[in-house]
Amino acid sequence: MIDAVGHPTSLLLLGGTSEIGLATAERYLEGGPVRVVLAGRQSPRLADAAARLTRAGATVETVEFDARDAAVHTEAVRKAFAGGDIDVAVVAFGVLGDQEKAWQDIDAAVELAEVNYVAAVSVGVALATEFRRQGHGHLVALSSVAAERARRSNFVYGSTKAGLDAFYTGLTEALRGEGIGVTVVRPGFVHTKMTEGLSPAPLSTTPEAVADVIVSSVASGREQAWAPAPLRFVMSALRHVPRPIFRRLPL
Repeated sequence: MIDAVGHPTSLLLLGGTSEIGLATAERYLEGGPVRVVLAGRQSPRLADAAARLTRAGATVETVEFDARDAAVHTEAVRKAFAGGDIDVAVVAFGVLGDQEKAWQDIDAAVELAEVNYVAAVSVGVALATEFRRQGHGHLVALSSVAAERARRSNFVYGSTKAGLDAFYTGLTEALRGEGIGVTVVRPGFVHTKMTEGLSPAPLSTTPEAVADVIVSSVASGREQAWAPAPLRFVMSALRHVPRPIFRRLPL
């Protein structure tokens, strides 16, 4: 169970090598021992992630999970919960892809849709089922500010995150009153391996800063959060900019 100060005893990271997910685990470990389940494809990267958290004091388990293989999603989530209750689950997997290729290449577009949206919905349904069975828990979904308004520069990615965002926003309402919290976190540009080589956007942030937002949001029961927080007001303004002006903005 999550204690009175918001510290969980167990954490499931779907996307077990996610830099934001691992930073979140480390933030929780600063408050005491945590059982961490890393769900991802068996690989040297997953082994390194498990070793990193073990050194930080976690008890680590790994579960085989492939975002593009929907047939394994339910079983992966069941295995994670079979080892004991899960207090917090973070849906942290995702791909950015080549945005110019994505709107011109079917395979590239489908990969983005399958990973960022279809898989997110699939595991969301599985997580909701397990959380309802155990009667408590908190689910965190990593969305993006790109979900809030389509831009020419990344509209394929943004459209997949918009779908994820809508699903988990609705899941928040569906699970309300059942003792299960849902938080949708909308980071801006995050300095990670996925964004290496890209020009940082204004108000860019780090995995550690996003992790702080996740931890504080779970502790307070916040249902939506931006990282960093000022992006909430930036995106609110951008959503209302007329299209002829919006398309001329350097976004």
